[in-house]
Amino acid sequence: MSKREAVFPANKHALYEEHQYSAAIRSGDLLFVSGQVGSHSDGSAEADFELQVELAFENLKATLAAAGCSFADIVDVTTFHTDPEHQFGTIMKVKQKIFGSPPYPNWTAVGVTWLAGFDFEIKVIARIPD
Repeated sequence: MSKREAVFPANKHALYEEHQYSAAIRSGDLLFVSGQVGSHSDGSAEADFELQVELAFENLKATLAAAGCSFADIVDVTTFHTDPEHQFGTIMKVKQKIFGSPPYPNWTAVGVTWLAGFDFEIKVIARIPD
């Protein structure tokens, strides 16, 4: 049985301590990344929506890198949106920069009413390369 190992990015933000959770958990050759939001290092939300989405992906990139992974290692994505109908175009624009060509990861998008002051959150499962 694999042990759980917490993974944190080099410049982890204040939300991990404030809400007592790990950025990611490594279990065997899989990395389970907690929901990443467009937060600054102090835990505050980026106000501009497109910049918030870009920052969420940057925070995700840093967490993946801490485990030796990249966006190419992602196999499953779940995103949470406070206003999917009006936000989807912006999200797809940012997503295209990250996942520009196939094979694309699995992706599930969920509309929610609350994200603790944020408007977008992304959580992923990645396979850790050998």
